[in-house]
Amino acid sequence: MKTTAFTKYHIAAGAKMAEFAGYNMPIEFSGINDEHMTVRNGAGVFDVSHMGEIWVKGPKAIDLLQRITSNDVSKLYDGKVQYSCMPNGKGGIVDDILVYRIDAETYLLVVNAANVDKDWAHICAEGAKMGMEAGHGKELYNASDEICQLAVQGPTAMKIIQKMCDEPVEDMEYYTFKKMPVGGCDAILSITGYTGSGGCEIYVANEDADKLWEALWKAGEEYGLKNIGLGARDTLRLEKGFCLYGNDIDDTTSPLEAGLGWITKFAEGKDFIDREVLAQQKAEGVTRKLVGLKMIDRGIPRHGYAVASLDGTEIGHVTSGTMSPCLKIGVAMGYVAAEYAKVGTEVAVVIREKLVKAEVVKVPFV
Repeated sequence: MKTTAFTKYHIAAGAKMAEFAGYNMPIEFSGINDEHMTVRNGAGVFDVSHMGEIWVKGPKAIDLLQRITSNDVSKLYDGKVQYSCMPNGKGGIVDDILVYRIDAETYLLVVNAANVDKDWAHICAEGAKMGMEAGHGKELYNASDEICQLAVQGPTAMKIIQKMCDEPVEDMEYYTFKKMPVGGCDAILSITGYTGSGGCEIYVANEDADKLWEALWKAGEEYGLKNIGLGARDTLRLEKGFCLYGNDIDDTTSPLEAGLGWITKFAEGKDFIDREVLAQQKAEGVTRKLVGLKMIDRGIPRHGYAVASLDGTEIGHVTSGTMSPCLKIGVAMGYVAAEYAKVGTEVAVVIREKLVKAEVVKVPFV
């Protein structure tokens, strides 16, 4: 099992640790609900060093990215980040990713931890078709094992980070980044976030991890900064309706079924993988859709539970579900037959063989 550059700090803090994507990761510290509300109301720090980082460089970089991603990379400018996905050639999704444009010939892809090897193989295979080489000093380079990453999230997060930076960062726009010193470390500071409560991500080389950690906790002390585990990361992203790869999207779900039409751009000249299949889906409509579900009756919807019409006919399944720490009711995302996907439709989640009433709602939940 792999460790991150910060694992020793989590163990010292008494975290409940478990394997996730091949890493020994902190699941919770003070408890999921407490950590969740800390991020909604204050500031918390997540170790997300298990995420993958892949460099795509050179004169063919944009051509490769326009081929392998669904979004329109030509719209990026230096310092801009784009959410996208990589179609798999079968109508499904290899992974959902972030694309960072450093300059016209330098891009950083941030990919999901569990998919690093799969993504890397896919990118190399497509790059090879264009004559791009993979390896150290080449156009394609997997730097995942060299970079660590902290996500500092919550309404007071950027006040903490400002104390660690010489230039203004509190007004940075959503989905932008800067290459700059943070806490005395050469870093990429980005504003993307997967909690919906504001904040940033800090990428540094592994050898700078201790220096960054020390600077962050010193800056965060007056703001009550707390450690946050992957458990709260999941409830936070679910309340905001953000997809989790492996649950809500995977190799069998299309971006249009998952409500990701907004990152699927049929731009002129953009011959991306699965363009024809997805264009047909867009024209004809999909047979199932990912929806938000809010429980009407008491019950907690869980991953894998069946979703049924009120007469008991199975119409789909829950992909992510929990008891919302903010709303104190069960919320979920799941796929349902398209005719049941309209907001306001009443359906049922099958919990212990009982039909427990829920309503299709627009996300985010909070």
